[in-house]
Amino acid sequence: MEDRRAVSVIVTGRVQGVWYRGWTVEQARARHLDGWVRNRADGSVEALFAGHSADVDAMLDACWKGPPNAIVINVKVAETADPGLTGFDQRPTE
Repeated sequence: MEDRRAVSVIVTGRVQGVWYRGWTVEQARARHLDGWVRNRADGSVEALFAGHSADVDAMLDACWKGPPNAIVINVKVAETADPGLTGFDQRPTE
């Protein structure tokens, strides 16, 4: 698919216990993105977003805000391999 982009993201701050993963699933599905989100043992949230570049960019912008109780300090982004058309899921903590 042309104009498709995939990124790996690590979000730090107060992002666990504030519904960040559930919010991410809703936001990513609303943008028709593929990928996943999970908590990490270090207290951060990790995600992979893939889809149209504009939709991925919009999701990255949204990640800086997060759900109402989140306090986002940083969103680290790295380009990554496209997982293909997988849908968007919440994964267990790693």
